[in-house]
Amino acid sequence: MSELETRELEYFVAVAEELHFGRAAVRLSIAQPALSKAVRRIESRLGVLLLVRSSRHVSLTPAGEALLHHGRHAINAVGAAAEAARRAGAPEAHLRLVIKPGGDADLLSAILAGYAERPGAGRVDILFGGATDRADHLRDGRADVALLYRPFDDLTGLESRTLVVEDRVAVLPRGHRLAGRDQVRLADLAGEALPRWKGVRWTGVPGEPTGPEIEDGPQMVQLILLGRMIAVLPRSLAGPGHPDLVRVPVTDAPPSRLVIAWSRPDERPLVADFVAAAVAASGRAAA
Repeated sequence: MSELETRELEYFVAVAEELHFGRAAVRLSIAQPALSKAVRRIESRLGVLLLVRSSRHVSLTPAGEALLHHGRHAINAVGAAAEAARRAGAPEAHLRLVIKPGGDADLLSAILAGYAERPGAGRVDILFGGATDRADHLRDGRADVALLYRPFDDLTGLESRTLVVEDRVAVLPRGHRLAGRDQVRLADLAGEALPRWKGVRWTGVPGEPTGPEIEDGPQMVQLILLGRMIAVLPRSLAGPGHPDLVRVPVTDAPPSRLVIAWSRPDERPLVADFVAAAVAASGRAAA
């Protein structure tokens, strides 16, 4: 059996993520008939059905789910290899850190200061990622280190060290029935619409989220203010924020962990020094 080409994997992943040939074709800037033909060619080569198609719906088969999971990692690995070659040939070593805006638990300044004091410290470029794509920055080589939140971010293929363990809070509109509570339990939130974060399957709250699908914090805030849903977030990501939002501790929600993460094969001293600086900064903050 011939191996799949990177371009073919990109075609399939686009269709699998969009579950719509038209949207995937626009995303890839190719004609829809050509995309459909390419996916059929992949199925023929692999000898399995990847997609169930109807006039109104596209869904993944178990084989399609498997190819989507591994295909994403394969595409990221190719990108990471190219980026590693570019870095190795760069005249000046520098580090790229990707974070979510506000997603540093107030540690970033201390981390950067501690790293700058280390012998051989390079320039640090700060990249801002979305709510769910920062781990992919590591896998495809766009970033060298990242601040991520467990268990929400997928750490497959990554190394990490925990910096902060924190509780979670319910973010509610001020007029919500629970807004006056000092604390709540998960059972108190039963029946509430919770956001469906794009690309995140587990939110740490029992049951399937029933709220709108969102991609970033501003969307979430707007929908909470409109009374369309609530959210349960790590404390450091929940405030202070908008004055018309209330934050109430959820006493039995599983804790979240802010971690410093990097690609598993990356053993450069530049990365190791930054990780050590981050761990040291978190230790000083907790003391």
